[in-house]
Amino acid sequence: MNPISFFEQSKLKPFHILLVFWLFIILMFEGYDVVIYGATIPFLKESWGISNMVAGSIGSYTTIGTAAGAVLFGLYSDRFGRRRIIILTTLLFSIFTMLSGFAPNAIIFTICRVIAGFGFGGVMPNIASLISEYAPLKYRAAIISFIFCGYSVGAMGASFIGQALLADFGWQPVYWIGAIPLIFIPFMLKAIPESLDYLLNNKQHDRIAMIVDKIQPSAATTLDFTYKKVVQTQKSPVSALFTKKFAVTTMMFWLACFCTFILMYSLNTWLPTLMLQAGYNLSSSLMFVAVLQIGSIVGTLILGNVIQKIGFKNVLIPLYLVGAISLTLIGFSTNLYVAYFLIFLIGAATVGLQNMSNAFVASYYPVNIRSAALGSTMAFGRIGSIVAPTYVAVLLTMNLQPQFNFIAIGIAAIFGMIALLFVNDKHADYQTVHESEVNNTKIVQSL
Repeated sequence: MNPISFFEQSKLKPFHILLVFWLFIILMFEGYDVVIYGATIPFLKESWGISNMVAGSIGSYTTIGTAAGAVLFGLYSDRFGRRRIIILTTLLFSIFTMLSGFAPNAIIFTICRVIAGFGFGGVMPNIASLISEYAPLKYRAAIISFIFCGYSVGAMGASFIGQALLADFGWQPVYWIGAIPLIFIPFMLKAIPESLDYLLNNKQHDRIAMIVDKIQPSAATTLDFTYKKVVQTQKSPVSALFTKKFAVTTMMFWLACFCTFILMYSLNTWLPTLMLQAGYNLSSSLMFVAVLQIGSIVGTLILGNVIQKIGFKNVLIPLYLVGAISLTLIGFSTNLYVAYFLIFLIGAATVGLQNMSNAFVASYYPVNIRSAALGSTMAFGRIGSIVAPTYVAVLLTMNLQPQFNFIAIGIAAIFGMIALLFVNDKHADYQTVHESEVNNTKIVQSL
């Protein structure tokens, strides 16, 4: 048996649980660090006298750093290993989020946020790629979706901590909290293994054997490493994404991710401000951020299980439609509890949808181009995160009625839904695995 097949067919073990735990923690603090900016915008405007356009521009500059980080660290992950990149990017966003809390003016603050953005962009695709290599195939989609719930938990924490600290202590302490992951780095170094693909390419078979031994002692002696020569004949992973069978699907994944990031970053940056404009007080507006993340977590966990039964497209396409309808209705709602319910649905149809989309991409492509697929998809999606903060800032300067701002954001969900309609399931890696299992079953039965 080759190592890739071993990890795909393995059972869930303490090794997997510990790995999932630390990757979840990393994304939890990333979610906190990203979303806390939106919660502090009203206080930053008051402290430095900046306008909505400047606040939106800071959000866009941060996501430019995020997009650059996704590309840069995606390219270097194959050279230096995903484990090293994950630790490095965690250090980046933790240190510079903390330093943002000491910024004396908007310029220094923006520089710190942009550098933190490099970490934000680099950590997500590498975490998704790493866990997709080690997660058992049976649970891969559910595990990836669960790990990405960490982002939502952190974002929800940003809301609650914002409510607890902002009014009494100002905006600075909420950024200092971003340094907490630095305490956990030694534990992460011990628990997170190097990428399987990196170890195979660099012929570090002894390190693979050590990881295998944590799952099934003595199984390493049965592994066959010679198969790797077949994979090494493959051309550039990026060019492989645009072969005849993958080209259209790759572009559709990119477009869908772009649309989802517009939805996510429009709301991550501006939801408290939009709800204040709609007539809600600061406490309620920050609570909407928490409800948004609760919706993303519940949606991911429930719908992630549904996906296992009926498939990705049958869940994600209707979910885009739910998001578009909910964003349209939220602007007309005058009842607080109805608004909470709609925001809950929007959370499932934005952040939750992206969590499941990451699992979709990871499950769709074969292992030798999976990292390139995830990295390029999220890098292109980051363009949407660059556009979104300034896009909403422009809407706010037009003094439109609140419902029109939400409708303008919701248009992105319609285009995301259309993009996924053109994803071709026939060439998916999970489809190939399923057909192989069916054929093997037929052979056994014939014998």
